[in-house]
Amino acid sequence: MKNSKSYTVDEALLQMERYCSYQDRCHSEVEQKLYEFGMFTDAQEKIILHLIANNYLNEERFAKSFCSGKFSIKHWGRNKIKAGLYQRKISEYNIKSGLKEINEDDYLKILSKEIDKKSTIIKEKDPWKLKKKVFDYLVQKGYEYQLIEQIWKEKLKGAE
Repeated sequence: MKNSKSYTVDEALLQMERYCSYQDRCHSEVEQKLYEFGMFTDAQEKIILHLIANNYLNEERFAKSFCSGKFSIKHWGRNKIKAGLYQRKISEYNIKSGLKEINEDDYLKILSKEIDKKSTIIKEKDPWKLKKKVFDYLVQKGYEYQLIEQIWKEKLKGAE
């Protein structure tokens, strides 16, 4: 969907500098916004090159802030974060770089808290159904099945 207002390259450049200054953006978000501005491919390339050269646009920085934000604020697991980055056409290198921002100990602590929280919310008497509902929820949030299983077993041992 294109904007009704038409922009010159310089106007679009200023708009994009503001857009990228507000928060980290990825290339695909910038390209989409430029498309909405009605910019042609040559103008888009010129603006994107300017944004990269002046450090307004940095995909590695975007991947790192995306990973740390989605994990610390929304408590997403690595799989869901990775899917979100793939959806935004982030390179494999930048995805790996971003995921390194997640501290392993913090990841396991959050996963453990999420298990506890969901286990208390779900009103289920059958332990197998409870386990399935908790696991389904956490897999949907992007956590690795093996890690969920590992922490679940540790919690069962601790409860004995």
